[in-house]
Amino acid sequence: MTSPSIAFHPLHRLIHWLMAALILAQLFIGVSMIGDLSVRHGQFIQWHKAIGLALLALVLLRIGLRLALAHPAIPNDLPRVQRLAAGISHWVLYALMLAMPLLGWAMLSAGGYPRPLQLPAIAPHDLHLYALLRQAHGWAGYLLFATVLVHLGAALMHALVRRDGVMRSMWPGPLRR
Repeated sequence: MTSPSIAFHPLHRLIHWLMAALILAQLFIGVSMIGDLSVRHGQFIQWHKAIGLALLALVLLRIGLRLALAHPAIPNDLPRVQRLAAGISHWVLYALMLAMPLLGWAMLSAGGYPRPLQLPAIAPHDLHLYALLRQAHGWAGYLLFATVLVHLGAALMHALVRRDGVMRSMWPGPLRR
């Protein structure tokens, strides 16, 4: 990684906002899918699988970009506990963004359900394991939603209260001073 910059690379910003939109869509589709057993149910499942696979590919790319490209440092004047919380929350977000599609893929494998693009099974066909993975996928979804809300709150705090450029460093489009 090169030295820190004042903003994230444009590709990193594009993937961040694309993933943000897809994760929000995925959370709403997931909740709708559980509560709707109408004729739309099958369509919700197909969208959920396709978006989950896209998110898996994007998070792998995003992790690679995060490791390869320079990114802004956390402001030095941020209290130590907030710097620590920021670091931990980013690790949690990355872990959940990676775990959610893998849990979904494993759940489909364990349940014997079709996987997108005829992906191979990554878990044995076992209905008890399926039930466990389904519950883990659901709880991880709630945790992801809560973590996204904390992330959004922190971004708004940086933008509206601290006005320290943190939000601007990830905002899409050209940087303005």
